[in-house]
Amino acid sequence: MRQFTYSLLSWVILLWSFNSNLLAQEEYSNEKIWGGEFWAESVWGIRSMAKGTSYTIQGNDPELGSVIEEYSYKSGKKLRTIVSSISAFDDARERISSYTFSDDERYILITTDVESMYRHSFYANFYIYDTKKGEEAKPLTDFSKGKQRLATFSPSADKVAFVRDNNVFIANLNDGSETQVTDDGLFNHIINGATDWVYEEEYGDDRGLKWSKDGNKLAYYKFDESAVREFHMPTYTGLYPELYTFKYPKAGEDNSKIEVFIYNVETGINHGIAVPTSAYYIPRFFWTNNSDDLCILTMNRHQNDLRFLITEGEFPNNRIGTVEIFKETCNTYIDIHDNLIFLEDGKSFLWTSERDGYNHIYKFGFDGSVDQLTKGEWDVLDFMGYDAKRMSCYFSSSMFGPTQKHLHRVDLNGNITTLDETPGHHGANFSSTFAYSIYNYSNANTPPVYTLRDRNGRILRTLKDNAALVEKLENYNYSEKRFFTFTNDAGVELNCWMIPPHNVEPGVEYPVYVAIYGGPGVNTVQDSWGGTGHMWHQYLAQEGYLVASVDPRGTPGRGKEFKHSTYKELGKLETEDFIDFGKFLANKEIVDKDRIGIQGWSYGGFMTLLSMTKGAEVYNAGISVAPVSNWRYYDTIYTERFMQTPQENVSGYDDNSPVNHAEKLQGSLLLVSGTGDDNVHHQNSLEMVDALVAANKQFEFFSYPDRNHGIYGGNTRLHLYNMMINFVKENF
Repeated sequence: MRQFTYSLLSWVILLWSFNSNLLAQEEYSNEKIWGGEFWAESVWGIRSMAKGTSYTIQGNDPELGSVIEEYSYKSGKKLRTIVSSISAFDDARERISSYTFSDDERYILITTDVESMYRHSFYANFYIYDTKKGEEAKPLTDFSKGKQRLATFSPSADKVAFVRDNNVFIANLNDGSETQVTDDGLFNHIINGATDWVYEEEYGDDRGLKWSKDGNKLAYYKFDESAVREFHMPTYTGLYPELYTFKYPKAGEDNSKIEVFIYNVETGINHGIAVPTSAYYIPRFFWTNNSDDLCILTMNRHQNDLRFLITEGEFPNNRIGTVEIFKETCNTYIDIHDNLIFLEDGKSFLWTSERDGYNHIYKFGFDGSVDQLTKGEWDVLDFMGYDAKRMSCYFSSSMFGPTQKHLHRVDLNGNITTLDETPGHHGANFSSTFAYSIYNYSNANTPPVYTLRDRNGRILRTLKDNAALVEKLENYNYSEKRFFTFTNDAGVELNCWMIPPHNVEPGVEYPVYVAIYGGPGVNTVQDSWGGTGHMWHQYLAQEGYLVASVDPRGTPGRGKEFKHSTYKELGKLETEDFIDFGKFLANKEIVDKDRIGIQGWSYGGFMTLLSMTKGAEVYNAGISVAPVSNWRYYDTIYTERFMQTPQENVSGYDDNSPVNHAEKLQGSLLLVSGTGDDNVHHQNSLEMVDALVAANKQFEFFSYPDRNHGIYGGNTRLHLYNMMINFVKENF
C-alpha cells in the first residue's frame, strides 16, 4: 500500500509540474466523445478466401453502392471488386448488409432489408449472386411469403437452408423449387431451425440448423416454448401503448423443451435424436468430419454436468440413438463455448476445460484418452483456430497476467510459441491457411495498431496506426491510466487502475469516480485501449476527478477458484471488494474521502446499488444504469449457472438483492433504465424504486422510453452522459 501511495504522489507531482507549463489545451466534452471525435479507426469485416492468399472486406463506393472487394495479403493491393449494389441489383441505393460465400466461392449469399429480432437474430431478404456469370442477383425465395432467417449454403452450393415463420425450408438453386422440412412452427410456441430468446442471449448463438459435410443431411433444433411464461413489455410509440410479448424464462421457471432432428435430403424423412433424460439443455450440436455422425452437447439444469453424444450412424428408424464419448462434471458450473475441433483421425477432438483449475487446451480421444496441450497458472482466453496442416492451435491467454492478452501457438506435443510479448492486448484475424494474420494491438494508453503479420508474428506491413487520433489527443490534457494492486480485507490481491485528475496540485484532495462492472466473464482492468469509455474517464479527469476501477473476485483470467468463488452468492464477495477498494482509496492523501462515488451498468448497476447500500459509509454517491435488482427477475440459463434456482438457494437470492437493503441508502443515487430493455427488464428498476420509496429514501430516477439495454439511438447516449456529468458534478 505504501508503495502505491508513494508512486501515486510522486507521479501526480511530476504531472502537475509538467502541465503547469502547457499552453491552453482543448477540452473534452460529451458532444465530442459521443459524436465520434475520438473514435479509433479499425480494420474490420476481414474474411479470408479459401486459398489463404487474399481476403475480402465490405465497404461503400459513391457510384457503386455497397461493395465486396478482394485484397492481397502479401501486397495489400486491391485485386478486384467481386460484387456491388450496381452489379447485383442495378441500384446503388440497395444496401448489402452482410454476405456469405459458398464453399467453392462461386456464389454469394447476400443479406438485405435486415429487421432486428433480438440481440443477435434478425429477419432479412436473401439473394444469390453468381460471381462467374455476373448477372443480377436472384431472390432466394418468394419474398411475398415473408422474410427469412439464418440462410446457409449446403457444401455443394446447390441448396440453401433457411427459416421462415419458425419453420425450416430448403431452396434448390438448380430448379428454384422450395422444400418445406417442418410444418409445425408457430410464434411463441414452436421454433424450428433457430433458438429461443434465452439460448440466443446466454449461449450466444441463434443458428439452429447445420449441414453435414456431404450436404445430404440437415441437423436442426426444435424448441417447444409453449410452457415458457410470456413477458409483456409496453411500447410507447403510438397513441395507445402496445404490448410486445415474448417468451422469457425467469430463474426457477420452465424452459423450452428442446430436441435435435436430422433431415435426410434424399429420403425427405426427419429423424429425431434420442438423448438421456439428464439433457435439460442442448447448448450446441456439431457435425463431425464423418457426415453420419452428429455430435450433441447436453447439460443438466445446474449446468455442471456436460456430455458429448455422438449419433450411432445408420438411420434404420425415425429415431436415432446416441453414444456418450465424453463427460465432464464440476461442483459449480461449466462454461459453454465453441472451442471444439474434430481432428482428421476421426477418433479425437480438441476442447478447452478448467479441469486442472485453469482453462487449458486438451486433446480428448473417443476412447477416453486425455492429452493436456497447455499448462500453467494462467487461462486460455480465446481459442482462435487450428492449423490442420501443421497440427497447431492458435490461442490467446493471460500467461503474462490477467490484465494482459497475448497470442500463442501450441502444437499437439504441447510446445508453445508466443507471437508477441509486448505488454498490452493482442488479437488477430487469421487467413484460412494461417500463413497471414491481420493483427491488432493496443494498450491502455495507445489506440489500436493494425498490422499484417506472417505465421510467426513477424510484421510485414502496417495497415492502420491511428496516428491521426494520437496527434489529436496531443491537443488535449491527457492523464495516463496506471495499474496497481491492492489487498482486500480477506487477504486477496486485486488488480486495479486509476487515472488522476488533470493538473493536480500537491496537497489538494480530489473526489473519486469508481467505474465498475464486476460480473462473471468480464474484466474492467485491462491493459487495452478503452475507446469512448476511456475518453469519458478523461473528461472526468479534466473536471477534477480521480477515476479508478478494480476487478473483484469472480472475474476471469485468474483461474477457476478465483472465478468461481462467487458461486451461489452473486454480489456478496464483489460488494465486499468494492467496499474495501473505496476504503483503500479514502486513505490516500490526494483523495477526498467524503466524495467517493461509484457507477456501473447492467451487472455493474447491480453492484452500484449494493455498494451504495451495504457500503453506504464509503460511497456517498452512485449512478446505476440498467441494473439487476433481484436475480429472480433474470433469465434461467445465466442466473441458475451461478446461483442454482431460487427454490434451491433462497438466501443466495435474498441476501444480496439490493431491494432488501434499500433502507441502508445514505448517499445520492441516480437510477436509469430503458423501458424497452428485453434483457434486464425495466421491472428491476421499478422494484428498486418501490423498495426505496417504502424505505423513504430520496433518489433520482430516469426512464428512457422504448430504449433497450444499450440505451442508445439518436441523441440518447449524449443525453444520458450529459445527465450523468451533471449528477457527478453535483453529488460526487
